[in-house]
Amino acid sequence: MQKEAAATKPIRSLEDAVAQCQALGMRLSRQRRFILELLWQAQEHLSAREIYDRLNQQGKEIGHTSVYQNLEALSSQGIIECVERSDGRLYGNISDSHSHVNCLDTNQILDVEVELPKDLLEEVERRTGVKITDYSINFYGYRRAEV
Repeated sequence: MQKEAAATKPIRSLEDAVAQCQALGMRLSRQRRFILELLWQAQEHLSAREIYDRLNQQGKEIGHTSVYQNLEALSSQGIIECVERSDGRLYGNISDSHSHVNCLDTNQILDVEVELPKDLLEEVERRTGVKITDYSINFYGYRRAEV
């Protein structure tokens, strides 16, 4: 769902992420660019360890500390997404409001755009007395076996 008063343009591409770094005055180091490029290429949520491993497998030498520091900087500025899970943090490339489908048999998190019906949002507002300006939904399930 779109926020009613979005503070910044949604980040939906590598170019958007780079532009937002520049707009915030963040240094776009070689390592930071590697991480952003990997997240947009992978199109999935990855742990810091997976990011470290994949970058090094690609011959892009980067240290553990550098990966963690850059992920923290990028997620704290809203350039990338950080999803807290019981088994650790996962990072994704979409930072604006969206929902997730958590696949329980593969441990994947899939991004999905879901817009709730206006009458449902109004019902939630009526019951709680809270004006809904944004939301995110987590769905859980298993992949269906192909028939």
